[in-house]
Amino acid sequence: MNEATTTTTTSSSSSSSSSSEAPIHVLAIDDSPVDRRVVEKLLKAAMFKVTMVESGKKAIEALGLNEEEDEVETLNNGLKFDIILTDYCMPEMNGYDILKVVKEHSHLKSMPVVIMSSEHDPQRISRCLDTGAQDFIRKPLQLRDMANLRSYVNSKLPIAKTGTKRKAQLDLIPDSKEAERRPHITSVTVA
Repeated sequence: MNEATTTTTTSSSSSSSSSSEAPIHVLAIDDSPVDRRVVEKLLKAAMFKVTMVESGKKAIEALGLNEEEDEVETLNNGLKFDIILTDYCMPEMNGYDILKVVKEHSHLKSMPVVIMSSEHDPQRISRCLDTGAQDFIRKPLQLRDMANLRSYVNSKLPIAKTGTKRKAQLDLIPDSKEAERRPHITSVTVA
């Protein structure tokens, strides 16, 4: 890949998660150089590892999707992404096209895809969500939008049970007729 157009960065600040956890790796796609810089800064501020690409074609290459199986390793250089954040309006291959390609590949189908756009088109939003997008967020992006990405990645992890409901065994519950009666205390004063 062309180094001038594709960058991978990791925030060097310590995050709130434990150091044993790898940072969440975001593949961010936007054709606008200004928007790429803004998205990259917001993602880094939210403690994500970031790979920025400028087109759908570069994103497909970064994901290792190619006709020839042998080229998968060399194209994506062993990069593993946890989530995709893509602009909707791009030449040649828009965000919806990227979403469809990702959802058609069995090994990527569960990867969360979030679409972003400066246009609020309810039909476009509905079509993306129906096809499997996790979310559709409006530009200009905010830091809280980036923080929400973490929940989409964590939601695909198995949820550990925190407790179980148990029924008491009926033979352990005293029958109301056999229950021991406690004496009523009367005329008790509290000093």
